[in-house]
Amino acid sequence: MQTRPSSTTTKKGEAAPAISVPQSFRMKRGPFEQWYWAHFSFYVGVPYYLAVGCSDSSVRIYDRRMLGTRATGNGSPQPSTSSASPTIKEEGQETDAPPGSEGASSAYIVVILEPEDEPERKRKKGPAPKMLGHELCRVCGDKASGFHYNVLSCEGCKGFFRRSVVHGGAGRYACRGSGTCQMDAFMRRKCQLCRLRKCKEAGMREQCVLSEEQIRKKKIQKQQQQQPPATEPASSSSARPIASSGTTEAGSQGSGEGEGIQLTEAQELMIQQLVAAQLQCNKRSFSDQPKVTPWPLGADPQSRDARQQRFAHFTELAIISVQEIVDFAKQVPGFLQLGREDQIALLKASTIEIMLLETARRYNHETECITFLKDFTYSKDDFHRAGLQVEFINPIFEFSRAMRRLGLDDAEYALLIAINIFSADRPNVQEPSRVEALQQPYVEALLSYTRIKRPQDQLRFPRMLMKLVSLRTLSSVHSEQVFALRLQDKKLPPLLSEIWDVHE
Repeated sequence: MQTRPSSTTTKKGEAAPAISVPQSFRMKRGPFEQWYWAHFSFYVGVPYYLAVGCSDSSVRIYDRRMLGTRATGNGSPQPSTSSASPTIKEEGQETDAPPGSEGASSAYIVVILEPEDEPERKRKKGPAPKMLGHELCRVCGDKASGFHYNVLSCEGCKGFFRRSVVHGGAGRYACRGSGTCQMDAFMRRKCQLCRLRKCKEAGMREQCVLSEEQIRKKKIQKQQQQQPPATEPASSSSARPIASSGTTEAGSQGSGEGEGIQLTEAQELMIQQLVAAQLQCNKRSFSDQPKVTPWPLGADPQSRDARQQRFAHFTELAIISVQEIVDFAKQVPGFLQLGREDQIALLKASTIEIMLLETARRYNHETECITFLKDFTYSKDDFHRAGLQVEFINPIFEFSRAMRRLGLDDAEYALLIAINIFSADRPNVQEPSRVEALQQPYVEALLSYTRIKRPQDQLRFPRMLMKLVSLRTLSSVHSEQVFALRLQDKKLPPLLSEIWDVHE
């Protein structure tokens, strides 16, 4: 039976509801006393009274309403001599002292990130859900057949990557050009070196490729599993392995990692739908590239016309991005079930945050540039020349670098964007409980997916949620940037003015 932490009371007498966290994490208060499981109701539209801290081994969720109290081993709040506000830390930085130590200034729950101690569940075998039919290979653009070695790709690129890893092809390949050949269904046969490079850039992982010995053992194990003991009851679970971080040579779509953790068939289908929707929206955006005002090259860069042309270029890219986000949101299961007012409220609030996520996705750490559409590449200086302030540009690139360190794949980005859309605490939302209910399946799917993909990295999931908290801060900085543009008499197009609530 699941229980929930009981409410505590602040020094002002207000009841502070218990903070709920993902069910798959073990909860402890302080360094000693072990707590019980909580029902999973944490949502990343972090309420104003919560702050989140992340260290190498734990995540701390602070309740700002408990300032001036200190949690003790028995759970009762005690007066504290300090009232400093807790700060949000990320990725390996420690937050405040633990309960019971000097200087602890707020009540918090420490979530120790350990895998759930649960009995192994028998994996139910069966065919993977069918593809929707219009997914494209992330390497060459040909028709994709599934997730292979962590990437949505075609059979040709799957086989090529496997052969390259198993037979050491990387040392034998050579490029006749400059090492930057564009990959498509035709060029993939012309340059093996650039094809392998594109495979790795897309996210294919060598560790997902099984050796001949591993394949042989897996086949033997599969044969043994097909002959279960007569006394063993048939599994009634509806859960299935994830549609693959790396498809085996036999063609089954198992994860190869995180054995015993499974996605339901509905979650697999959800992930495939989200990834396919993103690819479809991206493809439509590419067709708008010729319509964008050209970036001025020959003119005086400081001339009024050149500045206006650069600003128009960036705003037109932003319009394409907004249209892509709206198209994607309409394909996210559950979004169109909401009332029109809530759809508009969620899109207005989340658009800039999703744009920043997509910007981070297109960041190249080697060139320190960001690529939009197919081949529009911009440095920090280009952003500045287009009229953006350094106070907004630097956080964009810092956030992009942090996202790159996480190494998200297409499925994780798609789930994170869906979670961001369904944030129930957005302004003007009429049915927050309904929005929260629609968000929960995506959070649960992302949690399961990350535990399968990176079972050893138990901080991966909370760090992703922390990025959504960071996006709230960036969104505020963006609002200041929009205000600064108005002071410079730079008028935004009507669509951007509407989506960002800019009133002339």
